[in-house]
Amino acid sequence: MAAMSYLSVIERYHEYEATVHELMESILTGIADAELFKQPKVDVKAMKGIAKSYPFVELMYLLDGQGLQISQNIAVVDHQIELIPLGGNRDRSQRPYFINRDESDGVNITRPYLSNASGNLCLSASLAIYQQEQKLGYLVVDVDLTRLIEFMMGDSARRRVTPAFKAVYGVIVAGLFVLVTVLLWTALRDIYGLFTVERIGQDPLQPFGIIIFMTLALAIFDLGKTILEEEVLMHKDIFRHSSTRRTITRFVSTILIAISIEALLTMFKASLGEKQYIEPAIWMMLAVVGLLVGLGAYVYLGAKAEWLLIKTQAYKSAKK
Repeated sequence: MAAMSYLSVIERYHEYEATVHELMESILTGIADAELFKQPKVDVKAMKGIAKSYPFVELMYLLDGQGLQISQNIAVVDHQIELIPLGGNRDRSQRPYFINRDESDGVNITRPYLSNASGNLCLSASLAIYQQEQKLGYLVVDVDLTRLIEFMMGDSARRRVTPAFKAVYGVIVAGLFVLVTVLLWTALRDIYGLFTVERIGQDPLQPFGIIIFMTLALAIFDLGKTILEEEVLMHKDIFRHSSTRRTITRFVSTILIAISIEALLTMFKASLGEKQYIEPAIWMMLAVVGLLVGLGAYVYLGAKAEWLLIKTQAYKSAKK
């Protein structure tokens, strides 16, 4: 459950681009006021309201008609408003939101870009402010695109408790790795016992017990590795069926490998004269085939359902 990757953020932005622009327009329209230009600083009170309602807003400032910044930067850091005087008198006439200003008198919104300050993907939106048909300047708002996407999808609360989830998963994975260590130690001890003089040739099936321990260690390690990657290291988009399908596929694949090896070992035991293992080996092989067929059907039907869902959403968007 790591933070959204840049690729995921861009995909979501293109999916909801029209909605993102509508939200940005409503924010700027709501706070745009000629009174902002009559004060030496941007209205901090207005910015506090914006920061409380829209936690993805990062920065706000004013430009004159030539693109020169005439106000301090008002930044939102950890839900607190901070005045940053570094932006005053800075020439921003080459910024995309200023260059494209003549295309429309409404809100101009840039394409996603990497912020020099935070290194995150962000958007900048600007709106020309008039008083009695005289242009006073531009109001500019910068937003964190990742947090904007999370806000729109109702995922902000989960993001706040994600560190706690990661800690729990980390403890579980650590416990699994401890079990792997114990199993490997047991297997290595038995391997050493195979070479002692008094035990050579005593039990021809003893190596199979060692293989079982190592197979279990492999399966548990692969399970812990899957949990670590899926729930801690990688971003998991719970709103996409493909993410859940990927997790289930990896988990069932781990079980398939473990059962297949156990079935093969049981079959070997039967071939060495232990006839009572023939029926369990056959049932385990059938279980492997059933799991494999079920997994294939699940992956195919899940992918088809997601494709139909995407196609339906695209059709609805085209009709609008």
